[in-house]
Amino acid sequence: MIQTQYTSFKEIDRDLKILKLQRQIEEEKVKLAVQNTKEELYPSNILGSLAPLLQKVAISLIAKKLLKKLD
Repeated sequence: MIQTQYTSFKEIDRDLKILKLQRQIEEEKVKLAVQNTKEELYPSNILGSLAPLLQKVAISLIAKKLLKKLD
């Protein structure tokens, strides 16, 4: 960490405000990340992402049954 030499309380207050705002921004980023993670883990979202895979499996099973009947 770089040590800064301050010449006035005004400079210290300015840096403290900046640090406080940076901390608040980081807290909001964490809150958003938690919220996004919660949304991704909703059952409807999980099933929604599995739907294309399930469709492919179902289509391949149906195709196999149809091919067996044709033989």
